[in-house]
Amino acid sequence: MKIGRYEIYSVETGRFRLDGGAMFGVVPKVIWNNLNQSDERNRIELALRAMLIRCEGRNILVDTGIGNKWSEKYIDIYGIDHTKYSLESSLEKLGLKTDDITDVILTHLHFDHAGGATLFDDGKLKPTFKNATYYVQRRNLELAMKPNEKEKASYLPENFEPLIEFNQLKILDGEFEFLEGIELIVSDGHTIGQQLVKISDRSKTLFYCGDLIPTSSHIQIPYVL
Repeated sequence: MKIGRYEIYSVETGRFRLDGGAMFGVVPKVIWNNLNQSDERNRIELALRAMLIRCEGRNILVDTGIGNKWSEKYIDIYGIDHTKYSLESSLEKLGLKTDDITDVILTHLHFDHAGGATLFDDGKLKPTFKNATYYVQRRNLELAMKPNEKEKASYLPENFEPLIEFNQLKILDGEFEFLEGIELIVSDGHTIGQQLVKISDRSKTLFYCGDLIPTSSHIQIPYVL
């Protein structure tokens, strides 16, 4: 897709599974299971889909997927699958390597969006994109550092502390004009300080919803988390 001077691509980073009841709340399984088939453990498959924005000299990645730092135990629990899609292979199809990424916009720091932001390199945690500046909202970072009981399992320090250590994290306070035609809009839906990306040239607009609308089923109000 092209909007103004920006070329925009969907980047598949893998698949994982979450409990369908947790994803659809008050909607009965007999209804949601017709559209989102669950496995024997009541989990539905979800795409870990990021977005790439390309323009003159900039390769901007929005979210990073779940990453590769997981133990076998959690790979099983979350059904993490990189056999068909991975962040690296999807970037390669676009002619890019991780070193080519100049900017990483993290909508929020939950592990399925920020897990790919860091990796183990020679036994040390480091930013995956060594030449990139990462962007996150201050309130989301503060929550990630001192998470509430509900979200404690979703905010993992290994996904963001190396960004601070290597001085690659830029902290934003509120809505932000990233580039001309690209705005970061704060939504406190799903989690505090989630930032969503709006790209517009006045005739066309793309709005990256993060986990405000995690699946097409969630467009319907009763399904909202």
